[in-house]
Amino acid sequence: MSFSQSLYFYQRRPTREVVVGIPGEGGVIIGADQPVVVQSMLTSKTKDTDHCVREILELEQAGCQLVRLTAPTLKDAQNLGVIVERLRARGSKIPLVADIHFVPDAAIEAARWVEKIRINPGNYADSVSWDMQSSTPEMYEAALKRVEEKFLPLLEICKKLGRAMRLGSNHGSLSQRIMSRYGDTPLGMVEGALEYARIARKHGFHNFLFSMKASSPKVTIEAYRLLALKLSQEGPDCNYPFHLGVTEAGLGADGRIKSAVGIGALLVDGLGETIRVSLSEDSVHEIPVCRSLLSSMPEIFSGEAAPELPPAWNPYSYERRPSEEILYGGIPLGGMQPVRVLATPEQNERAERKLLAKKRVFCEAEYSPHSCVELEVSRSLPVVAPGKLVTIADGSSVPVVFAFRWLAAALKAAGLKNPILLKDTFKPEESDRAEKTVLKSATLLGSLLCDGIGDSVLVRREKNPTEAVLLAWNILQASGSRSFKTEYISCPSCGRTLFDIQKVIARISERTSHLSSVKIGIMGCIVNGPGEMADADFGYVGGAPGKITLYVGKTPVERNIPEDEAVDALVELIKKHGRWEEPPVSEGGI
Repeated sequence: MSFSQSLYFYQRRPTREVVVGIPGEGGVIIGADQPVVVQSMLTSKTKDTDHCVREILELEQAGCQLVRLTAPTLKDAQNLGVIVERLRARGSKIPLVADIHFVPDAAIEAARWVEKIRINPGNYADSVSWDMQSSTPEMYEAALKRVEEKFLPLLEICKKLGRAMRLGSNHGSLSQRIMSRYGDTPLGMVEGALEYARIARKHGFHNFLFSMKASSPKVTIEAYRLLALKLSQEGPDCNYPFHLGVTEAGLGADGRIKSAVGIGALLVDGLGETIRVSLSEDSVHEIPVCRSLLSSMPEIFSGEAAPELPPAWNPYSYERRPSEEILYGGIPLGGMQPVRVLATPEQNERAERKLLAKKRVFCEAEYSPHSCVELEVSRSLPVVAPGKLVTIADGSSVPVVFAFRWLAAALKAAGLKNPILLKDTFKPEESDRAEKTVLKSATLLGSLLCDGIGDSVLVRREKNPTEAVLLAWNILQASGSRSFKTEYISCPSCGRTLFDIQKVIARISERTSHLSSVKIGIMGCIVNGPGEMADADFGYVGGAPGKITLYVGKTPVERNIPEDEAVDALVELIKKHGRWEEPPVSEGGI
């Protein structure tokens, strides 16, 4: 059994339909043969009716099909009714989703007003502390029974009113009970959601879908694939749709690239019926990125199928493909070396070296078709001498992702460990508008890197030589393949956020953007913040209005810091832990 019918050609995973609202009256159908649905989430406070209505109407005008609002309290959930009334009076029929954490009563109240409820299985009805050492199988089953009792009232009202539901697991915010058995892993994310799905199915509720979000594209990809596998094992009628997203992706180019790596890779796998790109920007900016990403997909996965071979990697657990180390263009490549950035002779000659050096990136070696072995996709296994870099020849009619999956599998079947050069196109002349170029390259190269395939990368879709080299490095950073700069894991803001997320990111970035290989989580609240920044080295989290909690890893170390002092305190914390670097002196400086 597998998450996909084939790893070597595109086929969309068949799913049942989930109905959100009333089709034909503004509602949407998610799944089956319907187009992928685009959604976003408000940054406005849910109690601020005017701001919520204004933001929803802006999103609807931009092409958003589904809008999510947070409902952290019963009063927030009650105000959803006022928002809905105001929207419908303005002629808006867009369906709404209530985002629920910790408060089942808020979910039940929200279901009276909005078309869909999102719950987090890690904290909806399973927040009791759990002692792994003293627990027994009987205690585990008793805890599951309590979850069912708390979950059942929401199921009943959703059935009665025709509401939809999302069972949304988040990496880093799993229940202690699930963590005790599975750890903070993709498997834990899947099993936590499946418990709720089995309860829903037991009580005859099927109008639901899943999400498995993490700030790491690798974790995200593994979790969704594992979920698809587990559902296929549960039975043919367990074909519920997926909502895709990389949580806390950040802002600007970094947020777009990271989202394309995670979401794009899953869409290529045929997974995903609705998406959201989570940017730390005004929510309306998310919609064009979603649209560009979706419109790129047919061009990315259309073409001939590659021959079927046993896969060269485990799609459910990351491990870099073993390869031999060689000397290429004067640098070591493959083996335990970092993934290298190659450039064409033209790119190497024309790239602005001073600008690249300022960003701490560079071309590491030159590529030409004569400097490596260019292979055709075929049914024959390759015959290649050791010590040679290999890649797929230009002009291949097999899509990039499937061609390089075949190459990795074919080399393994032939007993070869030659390092692989990944290309983002087999047609170097093709050109797109800037954002689409970035999203395509990130999807193609990032998805392969997240599968552990690739020892070097070459970006040729981007025609600006400087931008091409920089994009290659940014894809390596986003895919977790190589770190060369500060990485910000930042939430997109919502009604729970306790400070102006965009202004705070700007202040922290101004002080820390020169650091190399440091991850900083910037989270607006403690509901998901500490969990969703689980991969960060340091965290800046809204603990209360005007107060910040600082983290080292997953551990809070300083609480209730006044917001106007918190950035300085963060810098001191980084220094205390030996991760600080003094910023470089600019040219002409003293």
